Amino acid sequence: MPEVEILLPKMGESVAEATIIKWLVEEGQTVEADEPIVEIATDKVDSEVPAPEDGVITKILVGEDDVVQVGQPIASFSSDSDSAPAPSASAAAAAPTPEPVVESVPELEVVAQVSAPLGVTVEKSGPSGRFYSPLVRNIAKEEGIPMEELESISGSGKDGRVNKSDILAYVESRQNGGAPAVAAPANGQAKVKPAPTAPAVSVSGDDEIVEMDRMRKMIADHMVMSVQTSPHVTSFVEADVTNLVNWRNKMKGVFQNKEGEKLTFTPLFVEAVAKAIRDFPAVNASVDGNNVILKKSINIGMAAALPNGNLIVPVIKGADQYNLVGLAKMVNDLAGRARSNQLKPDEIQGGTYTVTNVGTFGNVMGTPIINQPQVGILALGAIRKKPAVIEGPDGDSIGIRHMMFLSHSYDHRVVDGQLGGSFVRRVADYLENFDPNREI
Repeated sequence: MPEVEILLPKMGESVAEATIIKWLVEEGQTVEADEPIVEIATDKVDSEVPAPEDGVITKILVGEDDVVQVGQPIASFSSDSDSAPAPSASAAAAAPTPEPVVESVPELEVVAQVSAPLGVTVEKSGPSGRFYSPLVRNIAKEEGIPMEELESISGSGKDGRVNKSDILAYVESRQNGGAPAVAAPANGQAKVKPAPTAPAVSVSGDDEIVEMDRMRKMIADHMVMSVQTSPHVTSFVEADVTNLVNWRNKMKGVFQNKEGEKLTFTPLFVEAVAKAIRDFPAVNASVDGNNVILKKSINIGMAAALPNGNLIVPVIKGADQYNLVGLAKMVNDLAGRARSNQLKPDEIQGGTYTVTNVGTFGNVMGTPIINQPQVGILALGAIRKKPAVIEGPDGDSIGIRHMMFLSHSYDHRVVDGQLGGSFVRRVADYLENFDPNREI
């Protein structure tokens, strides 16, 4: 049987490495095509690598907790195929062409070394014994972060290992004045101002200590970084969504029978948000230093709670291009695969605006934290029946209406109150003016 190498596949444009979490097979084990053989974790999401075809795992080349570059061999595999493919073909079958990694290009490596301050060296392991991946070391060199400063960065990886998201968050905070600066005295030895530390927590004998899992550490770092990066402002609007609720209650059975899909409120909300973004494109943006990058694509992330309590944000790419049926199917598919940990790395990248449904948990409103590098996030509150004033041609009256709060948090560096408030008001207008006679 021909023997080929299984390579770590390409997992998205911004993903250059992954950590081996758990091998699902052993050496000598027979596997079937597309059978998962190893669990891997990136800075974005956990996923599985499948067997390329029927065969036998002859050798495992990397261990659990190892950091592996895209395109690097992770196992040897004996195929059941009668004819041996050429090595290049087998490699292509195992994974797409890997992205170039910075440290593999000598020209870029030299530039990084020249641009780093004199005397800065970054070794594979620091004085603490903590391992630094090639990607992290390259970023440290490019940003002029010496080993002493690198050692002070809090890592969210196993055993405190610094991963890509950790060092990028640190670099951003450092550029904004939130991280310690390096002073270079006459003796050439860099001195690092210690990073601020949280106050000590007292623990009694009755307390239980639970270590954060990898995803929770990443969420914690990302949230802290977002608050440190963006001055958050939140605007609130109450919307009368009675027409929308009544239409959905009338049509959900018809939709299920016709399309084989459940009709939830989420695609209706996403549709309204996408329309409002078209009206106010400045909320569909990112900040890069003193530049504002206006995104042409409307890629709406929808925050989804996982069974273990963690949070993930799958992205609907080109949300404004779908009709309601397409949005419903996309929402159901992404939400279902998010709960079963089957999302692909590309499916949680590239978001330009995010919505989060706090009403799922009975909350009437919230003040959500911006999902960096975006500049806005909309929280959807619970829909409740309330007495409300109804304006009619014969005067005002009191009626029972379906009401909800919309909470729009935005980055006050580039989104002022007029824009942030007008945007959420426009979303509410689209929801309130929903056509009760709409066809599917």
